[in-house]
Amino acid sequence: MSKFKAHSVLPGFNLSLGYTLLYLSLIVLIPLSALFFKTATMGWSGFYDLATGERVLASLRVTFFASFAAAVLNALFGLIVAWVLVRYTFPGKRVVDALVDLPFALPTAVAGITLAALYAPNGWIGHYFAAYDIKIAYTPLGIVVALTFIGLPFVVRTVQPVLADVEAEVEEAAASLGAGRLAVFRRVIFPAVYPALLTGFALAFARAIGEYGSVIFIAGNMPYISEIAPLLIVSKLEQYDYAGATAIAVLMLLVSFALLFAINGLQWWNSRRGTR
Repeated sequence: MSKFKAHSVLPGFNLSLGYTLLYLSLIVLIPLSALFFKTATMGWSGFYDLATGERVLASLRVTFFASFAAAVLNALFGLIVAWVLVRYTFPGKRVVDALVDLPFALPTAVAGITLAALYAPNGWIGHYFAAYDIKIAYTPLGIVVALTFIGLPFVVRTVQPVLADVEAEVEEAAASLGAGRLAVFRRVIFPAVYPALLTGFALAFARAIGEYGSVIFIAGNMPYISEIAPLLIVSKLEQYDYAGATAIAVLMLLVSFALLFAINGLQWWNSRRGTR
């Protein structure tokens, strides 16, 4: 062990820990502390009045419900996309695999403008739905579409390597013992990919909560209907109401932490149950 420490590529524990704490302080802890300190200038009563305002609550409902719906859709279809990319060989597979990462590379504003043009009532896709009096762009449904677009890679790239490690021979053995396709998926495949799928869901959900660029162009931004909380923060900043902007940000941060804590607790509970 001492020989390994002497020839370690990385510096010692104390130095590594110091760099880690310094980096986290500069990038995460100090900005978050400033956020809370700025919010504290408005007092508890001011924060409570702002947090319980109808417009703020409406924007938070739109943000979190749309983010949750998009994350659920991504968990479902992301698993299917990852399955196809791992288990099948077809012409253009590398192109499809590269397209999954497109939301990472594409500027969010460009994505929002493109989606708004496609799903508008007179757009290439939107006019088919408009014929049935279904409006996508400039509604909360459009927000879900945009958040689904930007969140899909998180699920696919999280589940894909786990699916690749699940050997097909295990499924064949289960099938040879008389298990049907549904039983094989429920008892063999899903337990193996469930932790990764839950992690991908959490990443997609967290990413969607703070999304701004791809949403404002397709949301319609109507107060109490399709206004997201990040847009309300920007509106506060444009009015030089910095304390109000940070207060909304703190409120979103607290709710996000609570939801992510619940998801991590569910992962921990499932891992404990699996080891019994």
